Amino acid sequence: MISVAILDDHPLLVEGIAALLQRRGGFALVASGSSADRILAIAESDRPDCMIVDLSMPGDVLAAMAAATRVVPDMKLVVFTASSNADDALQALDAGACAYVLKGTPVDDLFEAIASARRGETYLTPSIAIKVIGALQRAAGEKRTAPRSRLSHREDQIMRLLLCGKKNREIANALLLSEKTIKGYMSNLMEKLGARNRVEAVLEAQKLAPTRA
Repeated sequence: MISVAILDDHPLLVEGIAALLQRRGGFALVASGSSADRILAIAESDRPDCMIVDLSMPGDVLAAMAAATRVVPDMKLVVFTASSNADDALQALDAGACAYVLKGTPVDDLFEAIASARRGETYLTPSIAIKVIGALQRAAGEKRTAPRSRLSHREDQIMRLLLCGKKNREIANALLLSEKTIKGYMSNLMEKLGARNRVEAVLEAQKLAPTRA
């Protein structure tokens, strides 16, 4: 039996999902709630295998979801909501959700989402999946192009010295700054360039150099 908790502030919907689970068989409803604070409380007390959560409940649902997954890492969070916003879906996934299902979709989609989550897979309602992919692609494009306009004058100076093969101490001496200050600038610069290390920072800087000549 798969133990399930249902969190939604619409009692009729909770009753409807519970009836569907009972009719399908293999599920045991162990708890229900209607606000964000019940998410963590139920996770701690009942430790369900799966929790079906609506994002629009009172309280900070996303924070409660993240806290609950830290307490019960094996619990599968299935978001069942009316929001078709890609940002909401991405935030839910970041908070630990394994599935994002839109209300109004066929009942079988909810069961498929639960089954996928149990297999360790991520399930998104197809229309949401398209939006999420689009949002991720746009974010990737912005990450590639944004540094050209976001670099400060000092960061631009450091980037040029970086391209000349200068080390932090040499850059500090050239700009009459402390090495510690340069390390701080380097950290910000790598974040803006989307680089994980100095080598990647140089490679990204080389791409930007022609546009900043």
